Amino acid sequence: MTDTVTPEQSSNDHLTTLRAMREKAIQGGGTKRIEAQHAKGKMTARERLSILLDEGSFQELGALATHQLTDFGMDDKRFPGDGVITGFGKINGRRVAVYAQDFTVLGGSFSQVQAQKINKIQDLALESGIPIVGLNDSGGARVQEGVRSLAAYGEVFQRNVASSGVIPQISLIMGPCAGGAVYSPALTDFTVMVDTTSNMFLTGPEIVASVTGEQVTAEELGGAAVHAGRSGVAQFEARSEVEALELTKLLLSYLPSNTSEDAPTLVTDDSPDRMDDNLNELVPDDDRKAYDMRDVLDAVFDADSILEVHQSFAPNAIVAFARLDGRPVGIVANQPMVMSGVLDIDSSDKISRFIRICDVYSIPIITFVDCPGYLPGVEQEYNGVIRHGAKIIYAYCQSTVPKISVVTRKAIGGSYVALSSKQMGADVAFAWPTAQIAVMGPEGAARLLHGKAIKASEDPAATEAEFIAEYRERFFNPYRAADLGQIDEVIEPRETRPRLVRALEVLQTKVSTAVPKKHGLFPV
Repeated sequence: MTDTVTPEQSSNDHLTTLRAMREKAIQGGGTKRIEAQHAKGKMTARERLSILLDEGSFQELGALATHQLTDFGMDDKRFPGDGVITGFGKINGRRVAVYAQDFTVLGGSFSQVQAQKINKIQDLALESGIPIVGLNDSGGARVQEGVRSLAAYGEVFQRNVASSGVIPQISLIMGPCAGGAVYSPALTDFTVMVDTTSNMFLTGPEIVASVTGEQVTAEELGGAAVHAGRSGVAQFEARSEVEALELTKLLLSYLPSNTSEDAPTLVTDDSPDRMDDNLNELVPDDDRKAYDMRDVLDAVFDADSILEVHQSFAPNAIVAFARLDGRPVGIVANQPMVMSGVLDIDSSDKISRFIRICDVYSIPIITFVDCPGYLPGVEQEYNGVIRHGAKIIYAYCQSTVPKISVVTRKAIGGSYVALSSKQMGADVAFAWPTAQIAVMGPEGAARLLHGKAIKASEDPAATEAEFIAEYRERFFNPYRAADLGQIDEVIEPRETRPRLVRALEVLQTKVSTAVPKKHGLFPV
């Protein structure tokens, strides 16, 4: 016998080695770590990617990358991939770039190698003009790497900003996300959190307790409900990881792959000429009674096509993606069911951000107006309602996409101007016969204009009622605005869908040019 190795045996050895390394990479942190992940109600990074991406479409890059540290015993803690899986795949046949942190490997801790892998996929996504989806599940910076781990965050942020306004960026928070790690999701277009298993905060409950004495749990401090409902950091809250992944697929269906392309149009069975007679009776005669704006939207847009964004945050406003005759559109609407649809600080932020997202991805904006104005109050003024309210105005004025507005009831004072008025660039403005377009309400106007006459009257109440009725007839309706060309057409509510479809057909080739400049100063 000799030790001679034939070419076939050598080749088999190479393949055996490669296959063993690949298998180790697939195992992540090992069986015990995977079982621990499952025990928390969480999937592994690879299990998540298998749901997110079309079957057999994933092409991994950097599967064998590992750190080269020897400090703190790290030379015994090397895992192929180093705690993040990166690559390309397809979602509903469309190309996407993905990265998924693997909590089973060193708690998914963010390392220099992780950053290099994520940076590579970020660069390739931007150069290829395709969306990037990041699945975050990390205990934070890898302490053993010191400042190198911190510096690596900056490289990711730089690329987040470079990609902003070019390709869609979506972040899913599927576990802990703390410290510097929170800023990358905050820089992306959309953040999706999973109820009870994900959280985001700059400093954890222990540090909060030591600094301020406040006792809170991680869920109370930065859970999905907190960021989807109070802080507005997350645009979507999912009940499970599977729901979060399916939601991401749905969200991408409304977006183009990059800002040079159009969002995909779907074939729909919903007739563009469909009318809904119920709309004619939807707005109550008594303007003190509310109605649900979602009933209006459901009746107008393609069946089952509405995807609300920021649903739990600032519910006095509604922003959503939908389809109209198969074309993706963005909806901005007041919600009379909540605070009478008034504008405040949070709803201003919500609306202005959504307008800018629609504009950057060339998605037409349709605005439904029923708003009594901005919320008065010391708290609102002290916290900058002027500055926040200005964001809506700036966003509408700056946007160049087709814009159509429909005034269903109240468009009073500043809210009329701010919410996609003709003067701020609306291409087509409709109003329902129930619209009330005026500087102020009839009661206030009567007292302001005829206060002395009312006081001097033998029957002040009757005199005031006469002035109110006169003001309503002369000014508190859509016809004065239509006379002046501020409203293009007063329509029957049932006609809204076909009217919007036809207007959008005309506007789809809209061309708008702006004065060249580096950038404006958005009121932040």
